[in-house]
Amino acid sequence: MSTAQAVTADDIDAAAKRIDEVVHPTLVQHADRLSALTGANVYLKREDLQSVRSYKLRGAFNLLMQLSDEEKAAGVVCSSAGNHAQGFALACNSMGVHGRVYIPSKTPKQKRQRIIYHGNGFVELIAVGHGYDEAAAAAKADAERTGATLVPAFDDPRTIAGQGTIAAEILDQLDVQPDVVVVPVGGGGCISGIVTYLRERAPQVRVVGVEPAGAACMAAAMRAGGPVPLDHVDPFVDGCAVQVAGAVPYRLLAAAGETLTLMTVDEGAACTAMLELYQNEGIIAEPAGALSVAALSELDLAPGETVVCLISGGNNDVSRYGEILERSLVHLGLKHYFLVDFPQEPGALRRFLGDILGPNDDITLFEYVKRNNREMGAALVGIELSNADDLAGLLDRMYASDLDIERLEPDSAAFRYLT
Repeated sequence: MSTAQAVTADDIDAAAKRIDEVVHPTLVQHADRLSALTGANVYLKREDLQSVRSYKLRGAFNLLMQLSDEEKAAGVVCSSAGNHAQGFALACNSMGVHGRVYIPSKTPKQKRQRIIYHGNGFVELIAVGHGYDEAAAAAKADAERTGATLVPAFDDPRTIAGQGTIAAEILDQLDVQPDVVVVPVGGGGCISGIVTYLRERAPQVRVVGVEPAGAACMAAAMRAGGPVPLDHVDPFVDGCAVQVAGAVPYRLLAAAGETLTLMTVDEGAACTAMLELYQNEGIIAEPAGALSVAALSELDLAPGETVVCLISGGNNDVSRYGEILERSLVHLGLKHYFLVDFPQEPGALRRFLGDILGPNDDITLFEYVKRNNREMGAALVGIELSNADDLAGLLDRMYASDLDIERLEPDSAAFRYLT
């Protein structure tokens, strides 16, 4: 490693050789559907096909393989929203090193089970706090108390160099040099490694970093001139739900100049991309893993440009798909909620269905309790449209009726409760 705070392309090439026998290159797959939609030649870098279903084992192995025997004997500790922990657990298992993993209490069950599986008795799983940053603080305190080596998910040059090997593979696997590489961003380890390698080895390549709108910690760092804590983090895109960007990644990205562009996408757009990847390509991506594809429609791509989207992970709990579908429908403008004050008389609901609902509108939620001692009764109504353009007509019919109707806005507490 060149310095304690910097990473170079040579460091990344060295990492690639170091982890070659334990981390195998993943597929770069041409995406016909996405190419047709954008007019570009779109490829997917399938890190969801790793043995731990994400790129995170690259950094974990690269760091652990550089520890001394004494450091290994003292044990290792990490914090993770799930994916880094799986790479860490596999590395511990493969190398016979005992470790402890601190995860947020809201980490999906699927990721917990996979951490235990990959650790195979070599790791202890500890759930603490509501978000990644609380788990990170607990892991740091553990390392200081016990003398174990902290294995950061993103804020360490060795982790960054390991994750940067993705860029080396992309250049090696494609017949042509890419014009654009699109990368999901959490704490910044992966994208800082990719940017570092491409700046030195292929400086014409543009890198687009994509953050979820509810957890854009790297954009906040760029505005502030250094990592700063976000006031609020939406935990939905759990693989990128980081409150404070990494200090080392920030320095590398701040020096990237015109090579790097950062953008955000709505969490609902990530859900839509997830569902479309599954339905069309048969790819199971997690919300963070789909961010790069979700960003495609917002990028200014020239016809015929070669674009590589990193599918960073595929560790998604099947129990989340109901919420994922709901968020996607809301994002697409197809799902809406209303409070409707019905008169407590026979036929009121029938009139609502006949006079207000369109022929292709579907009621997906109706919650109503009849009160015999009241003239009016409120009902919570969820309506799914077949076309987003049908909303205007639905609202016109609602407000022209004699019913008292309140539309729940997406930023309201009631709407968030429902979705």
